[in-house]
Amino acid sequence: MPDLARSRRILALALPIMAAMASQSLMNLVDAAMVGSLGGQALAGVGLGGYAAFMSISVVIGLGAGVQAMVARRKGEGDPRHYAVPLNAGLVLGLLLAVPISLLFWAASAPAMAVLAPDAGTAAVASDYLNMRLLSVWAVAMNFGYRGYWNGINRPGVYMRTLVMTHVANVVLSYGLIFGHFGLPALGAAGAGLGTSLALYLGSLMYLAQTWHSGRAHGFLREWPPALTFRHILRVSVPNGVQQFFFAGGLTLLFWVIGRVGTEEVAVAHILITLILFLILPAIGLGLAAASLVGQALGRGDTDDAYRWGWDVTRVAMVLLFILALPMWLTPDWILGVFLKQPALVELGRLPLMITGLAICLDGVAIVFTQALLGAGAARSVMIVTLAVQWFFFLPLAYIIGPVLGYGLLGIWLAQAVQRLITSVLLCGLWIRRGWAAIEL
Repeated sequence: MPDLARSRRILALALPIMAAMASQSLMNLVDAAMVGSLGGQALAGVGLGGYAAFMSISVVIGLGAGVQAMVARRKGEGDPRHYAVPLNAGLVLGLLLAVPISLLFWAASAPAMAVLAPDAGTAAVASDYLNMRLLSVWAVAMNFGYRGYWNGINRPGVYMRTLVMTHVANVVLSYGLIFGHFGLPALGAAGAGLGTSLALYLGSLMYLAQTWHSGRAHGFLREWPPALTFRHILRVSVPNGVQQFFFAGGLTLLFWVIGRVGTEEVAVAHILITLILFLILPAIGLGLAAASLVGQALGRGDTDDAYRWGWDVTRVAMVLLFILALPMWLTPDWILGVFLKQPALVELGRLPLMITGLAICLDGVAIVFTQALLGAGAARSVMIVTLAVQWFFFLPLAYIIGPVLGYGLLGIWLAQAVQRLITSVLLCGLWIRRGWAAIEL
């Protein structure tokens, strides 16, 4: 284990990020519980539309990694006048990307969902939900840029406060718009998407107010970024955005594969993946902390310290994830019963949920090293590893095991556990080789 001082520093950075992300995943779970009361078809449609929405924002999500990597380097170099210049560049790039992405996905929404969904009713729900979420692509771009800045200067508490308030607003808005409360129209499953979009813009306004107050001394909206800053951000953001896009595309394709097994399996898979995204939050929070620590160490020119931070954070992540996974092995029926009201669906999800608990520590290793490598600027290497394993190994295997050979959702989830193992081993190898130490940002 890392020494006490390093562990404290890791947790000081990671805990606010983890708390903020817990609110985000809790919001997803609350949305799933609210939509679940509308029936399995609505839940399946929101699951499919949600992962398509993730595809739409994947490129702009990559901007957050680029902003954080550069801000952390500037902090390591010790000149506070320029800390926010990468954020300025990220906001400009976010606007330029958000408009065409939103229009493209809006045009493709209905025909794409008709192909991917297992039935017409699910396709209609998925398309309506996706259209509502597409309204917020620009807000997502801004929010991830702000997150990269605040995490990069070691002030994740701003991110935590803003995201928690955003998601409290989202729960209220989504509840009102789903069921028609508080004087709002009853839009059903589409209301959950509209509530999320409105809440994200509210979060953008809160970020703007806080960064205007505290970030002007760092050059926020005062200094136009030089061309080299745009190039360096794109060097990290484009591979990360491509990775996120194809990762989200892989999830959407996975839902299509599961849809070939059955609609009930799609509904259960949506809950399982939502739970996975909740349980890996500590690893994501720790990974973002690792990205800042690695970037700052490289800014100081200390590659050995950067290398050590990657391992220290990984060890902490594995311990925390093991503890969090225990309920998935001990009380799977109770966990699934919160979201799935039919006993047959609980039975269908029991073994896949237990498998997820066994594999969650592998996710932690992969996530921490992914973020640490991004903090060093090695986005291209991360993209190649993760996409190769997902698209050339897991997805073909899932199709063969599930619909073709008839092993269903259980067989697909076993293949996914193997995918996590392979990804973790390959990313660990990239960290050990230290090719990332020579990258300049």
